Amino acid sequence: MKNLLCASLLVLFSNSAHAALNVFACEPEWAALTQTLAGDQVSIYTATGALQDPHRIEARPSLIAKARRANLVVCTGAELEMAWLPVVLRESGNSAIHPGSSGYFEAASAVRMLDIPARLDRADGDIHAQGNPHIQTDARNFLPIADALSQRLIQLDPANTTHYQNKLVAFKQQWRAALKKWEQQAAPLKGTAIVVQHKGFPYLSNWLGLQEITALEPKPGMEPSAAHLGQVLNELKQHPAKMVLRAAYQDVRPSQWIAQRAHIAAVELPYTVGGNAAASDLFSLFDDTIARLLAGAK
Repeated sequence: MKNLLCASLLVLFSNSAHAALNVFACEPEWAALTQTLAGDQVSIYTATGALQDPHRIEARPSLIAKARRANLVVCTGAELEMAWLPVVLRESGNSAIHPGSSGYFEAASAVRMLDIPARLDRADGDIHAQGNPHIQTDARNFLPIADALSQRLIQLDPANTTHYQNKLVAFKQQWRAALKKWEQQAAPLKGTAIVVQHKGFPYLSNWLGLQEITALEPKPGMEPSAAHLGQVLNELKQHPAKMVLRAAYQDVRPSQWIAQRAHIAAVELPYTVGGNAAASDLFSLFDDTIARLLAGAK
C-alpha cells in the first residue's frame, strides 16, 4: 500500500512538473514559432489551416471549446481575425485570454506596420486601421515577435524562465544565419516588378525589394471581375511585370488568367507553414518562398 501511494505521488508530481501551457494559435506561423520557443512546455491548438483564408473563419463551437481551456492566445492581430476571434473569445468565457490580459498576444504589436490607411471607409474594401496584417511574409519580423512572445511565455510560466531564454537564444542565432542566407539568395530579385492577386505581400516586397505594379483585386477582399482583369492586362502592357503572386489558399483562376495573357509566371507561395509539402516549418517556409520567387523571375 505504501509503495502504491509513493508511485501515485510520483506520477502526480511528474505530471505537474511537466504541465504544459495550453496555447490557442490563430495561424500556423504562430503555432510554429510558439512551439520553437517553448518546446514541450506548451500544448498548441492551431485554429486555422494553411489553405484557409484567416480573414474568413467561422467561430465554430470547437474553436470556442479550445479557447475556453487556453492559457495563451497567440494571433496576428491588426484586425486580421476580427470576423471570428472576438466571438470565440467572448463565448469562451475565459477572461484570462481577452485582449489586454497577459494571456492574449498579438504578433503585430511587436513590428512596424505597413500600409496604414489614410482614411477608414469600408467602401475601399477590407482595409485594416492598424495597417496591413500580413506581417509573416517578412522573415525579419520573426525576431522582434520572438522576443516579445518569449517574454510573455516567461510571464505566464516563470518557473521555466531559463528554458524559454535558452530556446530564444538558440532560435535567434539560427534565424539570423538563415536570414543572411535568404537575403543573399534573393539578391537577384531586387527591383523585380510583380503583380499580386491580393494586397498580401507588402512586407515581402519591402524585405526583398520587389516592385508591386498592381493587384488583381479591385479592392482588398473583392474578387476581380473579367472587366477588371482586362484593365490589369492593359496596364501590364504599359508597365510589364515578371510574375503574379498569390497565396496557396487563394483561388488560382485570376492569376492564371493574367499569367497566360500577359505571358508572365504565376507563382503560388505557401504564405505560412504547411502551405505546401515543402514548407513544413518556419525555416523551410522561407526556403521554399525564395526558391519559388527565383524560379518565377527567370
